[in-house]
Amino acid sequence: MTQPAVRKETKFVPLTREEFRRRFFERFFDPAFDDVQPELEKICERAWDGYIKYRKAPRTQPAGPAFADPTYKISVDWLNTRQAIRKAEEQQKNPSSASRILIVSGSTRSEHSCPGEISKTSRLAQHARKTLIAHHGFEVDLLELRHLADEPLKVIHPCKACVSTAMPLCHWPCSCYPNHAMGQTNDWMAEIYPRWVAAHGVMIISPVHWSEAPASLKLMIEAPASLKLMIDRLVCADGGNPDPTTTQGKDPALAKALELKGWPYPRHLAGRAFAVVAHGDSQGHESLREALTQWLTSMELVQAGAAASVDTLIGYYRPYATSHDDLDAAADVFAQVENAAQSLANTVSALRSGWRPPDAGLRNPRQK
Repeated sequence: MTQPAVRKETKFVPLTREEFRRRFFERFFDPAFDDVQPELEKICERAWDGYIKYRKAPRTQPAGPAFADPTYKISVDWLNTRQAIRKAEEQQKNPSSASRILIVSGSTRSEHSCPGEISKTSRLAQHARKTLIAHHGFEVDLLELRHLADEPLKVIHPCKACVSTAMPLCHWPCSCYPNHAMGQTNDWMAEIYPRWVAAHGVMIISPVHWSEAPASLKLMIEAPASLKLMIDRLVCADGGNPDPTTTQGKDPALAKALELKGWPYPRHLAGRAFAVVAHGDSQGHESLREALTQWLTSMELVQAGAAASVDTLIGYYRPYATSHDDLDAAADVFAQVENAAQSLANTVSALRSGWRPPDAGLRNPRQK
């Protein structure tokens, strides 16, 4: 096959120094910073220098013998995340380790930020956690995405869609961030990747957000933005390149050539069990549950029993103001969540005891 061209259309135009400075000082609008203005001016100048010279990864070291090009200088940030993932994987594969379940509470609502009230999703996640920790030999890691809204300087940066250039350009873990030149730091995914890897089973509990929004705003069917950000950034777990030296960082031409040689699409999370609970108040819960299930299945995670795939309504067409009261009265919803957690625990136990799902070992001829 002829090597495809790398398509470009526009020339990159950096921010002006004035616009960069304006954006920088937006963070220091509080008058409490007025007396350190001279110091901030110096910091702004250093930050501008890093941006205009594009010091994306200012701290690097030679990759070492574990990589295709041992001399390639690779980001220390990336190496640290890789090490955390390898440590988590080693623990996950240890047959004597406790069975670990990652519960993802997908709502961004928090009683400690603007909404001023806990989310129903968080309550259901706590119920699932209580169910799972009752199992002997199980550990539960509760990942609440609400912390994106109620903790300062914590972000999940958006996916840059490197996969659409070529699969090998998408590194495992993601090497797009941190980007110190752009000030794109504090990326929570560096912590989230190892938490997924450490899990033997994953349970996602998510609300429906604003059904039937325009496609550009709809995100993943009706999933909250926080959950969709995490999902997008997990694309590198499904076929991602574990060796950035093979593409010399982000060289699109090298990545295209590597893919066309025959890319193996490594499934870095394959074999873990999963359960999904989607809830809404009028519509969208079914399509959200289906979309989440399809996504997890496509990464070759193993769906637990039928009880582990739940879509349900809470307070059908009733006021938002009474939604927690409606949840209090919905004993069947708590029972569904409990059943999903039990089914997931049973599947994890079966997988760790040697049970193999019917399609284990089969290779999809259409890997993309």
